[in-house]
Amino acid sequence: MLTQKLASFVVDTDLKTIPAEVMRGARDALIDTLGVGLAGTLEPVSEIALRLVQETGARRQSTIWGTPLATSPAEAAYTNGIFAHALDFDDSHPHVRGHASAPMTATALAVGEVTGAAGAAVLAAYALGLEVAGKLGRAMGHGHYLRGWHSTSTIGTFASAAVAGRLWGLNAAEMRTALGIAASQVSGLVRNFGTMTKPFHAGRAARAGVMAAWLAKNGHTADEAIFDGKNNVLETYSSGDGAPLAEVIGKFGAPWEILKPGNWVKRWPCCYSNHRAIGGVLKLIEQHQIRTEEINSIAVGFLPGTDTALIHTNPQTSLEGKFSIEYTLAAIVLDRKLTLESFTDVMVQRAPIRSLMAKVRRYRIEDTKVYGLDAPTDLEIDTPRGKFSLHVAHTPGSPDWPMTETDRSEKFMDCAARVLGTRDAQHLLELAQRCEKLPDIRQLLKAAVPTTTTPAKLNLAASPIS
Repeated sequence: MLTQKLASFVVDTDLKTIPAEVMRGARDALIDTLGVGLAGTLEPVSEIALRLVQETGARRQSTIWGTPLATSPAEAAYTNGIFAHALDFDDSHPHVRGHASAPMTATALAVGEVTGAAGAAVLAAYALGLEVAGKLGRAMGHGHYLRGWHSTSTIGTFASAAVAGRLWGLNAAEMRTALGIAASQVSGLVRNFGTMTKPFHAGRAARAGVMAAWLAKNGHTADEAIFDGKNNVLETYSSGDGAPLAEVIGKFGAPWEILKPGNWVKRWPCCYSNHRAIGGVLKLIEQHQIRTEEINSIAVGFLPGTDTALIHTNPQTSLEGKFSIEYTLAAIVLDRKLTLESFTDVMVQRAPIRSLMAKVRRYRIEDTKVYGLDAPTDLEIDTPRGKFSLHVAHTPGSPDWPMTETDRSEKFMDCAARVLGTRDAQHLLELAQRCEKLPDIRQLLKAAVPTTTTPAKLNLAASPIS
């Protein structure tokens, strides 16, 4: 029974058998997600999420990142999951075709805190959850995403349930039940990209996973074979173009998803579908000393399915700009950089940007296959001096075009210091870097609370953590 095999892998895998490099990968994912999550607390969607959680008045158990507040594990996972995905700066995973780290890290830290789990146990839960996410992503296939499902939300719900169940010590039968409960909470549509509902997907997946595990732990019932038989999860949600589930489940840890294909870490705070083109345009500009004013046009060639997420050709807001190749290329050409400050409504509405956006043209590279994050992109910049082209074979932030340890640390500090200040952000980074050795993850969560500053945009009317 496939559901049994999946559940048993999550609950029975001995922490000591998880390779050191897998644990390091989980640590790096935690650092990246926590950093972008702290910066994400300053976004309007995060303010709304926090107000909602405050109004529910849940018992204070798990930390809300970047604030002196705490709430139930489910609501903390929800809020922090939104924080982590609010900027679209969190990592991606090619097999998931989405952002597994945002809901899973939010879940792992919320449940890890309430259970007093050691840092190593939290990292192990993340690594096992990513195995579930990656293998399910392979089984779902490209068609799941192309039909309009946001896999961060759909697959993320199962992964988060696995993470929460592992940390709560569910047995195999309870984990099967948790997966059954999770299956009835699967949702999230690509149509909502460019709105606050996209980060809501990550928060909702985290909360759904925590709820599923908690309910299963407390005797709630559900179908215990949700991946088997007629009307199973894959039959319902996939398009039949993925690998057989039995095949991918038989390869748990061979290789580990966090090692191959690994998490792809974002250099720029926008949809990953933009990144190959952004990196390629920067290379062309540098190689040929192309000036902004001499650009006649920029042509971007996409293979089938590779620009599905880039749904905004004429963005009007910062959120829409994150899902627009027209805006991101115009911004990189004009400003020679893309930062968190690049994505505001004012920046998107600049007259020079609007003019440059009109010069960006997409075209389809004809091919019979459907591709994901690992698909190449073709570029051509037309100028009076000639046409300059580039075939971009790799994605910035991927193992083939990696960020260095220094790059990752600088990204964390730029994000986290906006909320914690430089000193506290550095302290949190140092703790996170030795997370595996922490006897209690609550030590890390305590450091995610500002000691001297409070984000001005957050309404902190509720009682602080005692």
